[in-house]
Amino acid sequence: MEVKNPTVKEILRKYRRIEAISHAENLLYWDMDTYMPKNGAEYRGDALAELDALSQELVLDPGFVNLVRRAEGEDLNDYEKGIVRVLKRDIEYYEKLPPDFLAEMARAATLGFQAWREAKEKADFKIFQPHLERWVEIQRKLAEYLGYEEHPYDALLDRYHEGLRYKNVKDVFSELVPFASKFLRKVLDSGAYVPRHGLEDAEYCREDMESLNRKVLTVFGADWESFRMDVSTHPFTDGVGKGDVRITTWYHGRDFRRSLLATVHEWGHAVYESVMLDEFAYTPLHTGVSFVLHESQSRFWENHIGRSRAFVESFYEEFRRAVPALFNYTPDDVYLYFNLVRPELLRVEADEVTYILHIALRYELEVAMLDGELPVSELPQAWNEKMEDYLGVVPPDDARGVLQDVHWSSHSFGYFPTYALGTVLSAQIRSAMERDLGPLEELVRERSYGPVRKWLAEKVHRFGSTFQPDVIIRRVTGENLSPEHFISYAEERYGKIYGLK
Repeated sequence: MEVKNPTVKEILRKYRRIEAISHAENLLYWDMDTYMPKNGAEYRGDALAELDALSQELVLDPGFVNLVRRAEGEDLNDYEKGIVRVLKRDIEYYEKLPPDFLAEMARAATLGFQAWREAKEKADFKIFQPHLERWVEIQRKLAEYLGYEEHPYDALLDRYHEGLRYKNVKDVFSELVPFASKFLRKVLDSGAYVPRHGLEDAEYCREDMESLNRKVLTVFGADWESFRMDVSTHPFTDGVGKGDVRITTWYHGRDFRRSLLATVHEWGHAVYESVMLDEFAYTPLHTGVSFVLHESQSRFWENHIGRSRAFVESFYEEFRRAVPALFNYTPDDVYLYFNLVRPELLRVEADEVTYILHIALRYELEVAMLDGELPVSELPQAWNEKMEDYLGVVPPDDARGVLQDVHWSSHSFGYFPTYALGTVLSAQIRSAMERDLGPLEELVRERSYGPVRKWLAEKVHRFGSTFQPDVIIRRVTGENLSPEHFISYAEERYGKIYGLK
């Protein structure tokens, strides 16, 4: 698609400065999470606050706003309509938020992240507590500024998936949570349940693990002239700009699936960002239309490919070179290790089934904080109680409990549901892909990832934010977001592993 409308061409000419600020902010946030010294947090927060204020000024410039409003009434193609739709959302967002409030959010996010990192290192929630209390107040204000019809959570969800509402989230979880709870009980009661796998204690050399991660991504199709991989406290991906997508992962010295699957997960985000940045560079469409779509890509690569038997078998020799202890284990052993269904303390280590329960816990707690029903001071206790209720385990400390995720240290209230919805969507996308390409397992076994990347690019990635997220979901899958495909897929895969009927 191309821009033909002269008004939209002028909009994009003016947008270049806004895009340049976004580019700089992306790089500053990436640096903050990877290499910035701890004592740089306050100054970095001030810089980001000023950049946010500058973005707001440029977006709300009367000449720019008038162009967008004029274009809305003109004859536009789909690409041009998408540009106008996204910019209208940005204009409405900035019109509703006072500049001082934007600055407060930027500073609070930066300082909150540093406090969270220290609190996690020391396993002490009290270090982070005042920052989270401030952040909850900010989220309440944000919801009021943005406006909502039924619940404050609606305003926050809409920033991550246009049109998503609290009632939609509750409806999906009303099916997912009973399924996950019941299925976990079946696994625990089965004779095949494995409470702990020997490979969890198998040590590895960081250099060998890093080489394995790079090898896997290279086979997937990574272009190392456009990608880089670093280390962070919590793995993430940042599409800094065209030709510059950055993955982070982590290394623990043992239990190699933690590093490998985190890397594969982030690859899903990275390849999505890469295609969009190539297609829509210097336009407001160069990012994922929603975090549900984004998480569907990362969860697709992590779970449907990274945890598959074909993936384990095709990379088994590379695994053994990186982790010497694997010489005592067969590919079947490794496949089970990648697919253990059991209660886990950490969300990022959870299997696909119990992952749903981890997300339910988090979104319920953040809604309770937002509603004022749960004081932040009581969050660790509430967290532990829900962990015991949903998963039957209690974290031994705050680091492996309430502090394990980075999201509440920044402006990410409303993000957690996208993980579960993305997991659900990944199963729908797989079903649609297999109708066109045949069994995914066969492609993975042959290391034939080109057709997979091409299909995802054509069906999902190349649209960027051109269409509303639910429109893209229906175009890709032929239906609305539904838990049915995920439930069927999980019952089949894990039912076979654990011998369940």
